[in-house]
Amino acid sequence: MSAGTAAAIPVGKAPRRWQADLALAFVALLWGSTFVVVKSALSDVSTLYFLAIRFWVASLCMALLFIKPFRAAGAKAVWSGLRGGAVAGLFLWSGYILQTYGLKYTAAGKSAFITGLYIVLVPLIAAAVHKTWPHLSEVMGILIATAGMGLMVVPGAGSAGLVFFGLKFDWLNFGDLLTIACAVAFAGQLVVLGYYARRERFEAVALGQILCTALLSTLALPAEPPRVSWSPGVVFALVLTGVFATAIAFAIQTWAQQYTSATRTALIFALEPVFALVTAVTFGGERLTAGAVNGGLLILAGILLVVLKPVGRSQHPINSTS
Repeated sequence: MSAGTAAAIPVGKAPRRWQADLALAFVALLWGSTFVVVKSALSDVSTLYFLAIRFWVASLCMALLFIKPFRAAGAKAVWSGLRGGAVAGLFLWSGYILQTYGLKYTAAGKSAFITGLYIVLVPLIAAAVHKTWPHLSEVMGILIATAGMGLMVVPGAGSAGLVFFGLKFDWLNFGDLLTIACAVAFAGQLVVLGYYARRERFEAVALGQILCTALLSTLALPAEPPRVSWSPGVVFALVLTGVFATAIAFAIQTWAQQYTSATRTALIFALEPVFALVTAVTFGGERLTAGAVNGGLLILAGILLVVLKPVGRSQHPINSTS
């Protein structure tokens, strides 16, 4: 997963637009590749212990990366940004907990596509917060993406069924439900992060949310006694997610967003679930079903409809009389 903010990092020469776009596509590739790797590693390490190590590693790497900006900003500005980031970190931690536990019970490729719904949910949450009507494109995107999610979780797409009060729903399993909640958490995190990123030093906000996630994962360890078998898969997963998919990916994203629009960034990040499905099929041994393909295409269509907004461009306040 993934979230970020635009920021101003001094550079000597602005890159071409395609270079920034390529960097963002690389970030989407990093995030997409983690699903199958994390799912494989979870057989050898407990969820909370994995998350705690991942985010402490990422916190250390990001703190080292931002030493110079922190010194230039001063302690007061850094502390203020860290506090704002901690609020976003509450949502980030919730999202990763739900996503990682969900991966124990659902397919990696399907998890990635369901998680991708956060891109579509953000406009709805933002509309509620700012009291504005959502775009018609956003409403249509929600409906299309929801239909795609339904296709991905029908029988034959890896679902074993979920039971509520004696009633069995064959089209939804426990992992899918956790992952839907994860998408909601990530959407909330993006809205909160955007609020504080516009008011505080982005470096401190970014580090604050990662530190908060690491701390909460550590404090929650008594709920799930740490368990780990230090296999090469676990080490690789921690390096990939902690160093590359968290610390480095956030830094690359922030650099690239100086030279491209937020709409273009979100559009490129729609590639994340595509990369996840490709890696899950190629390296994870998952079967590519017709439901997965058609559902994935509908989710991508819904995401693109929200990002591009080809219809219903104008927004109206909810309290408007027009």
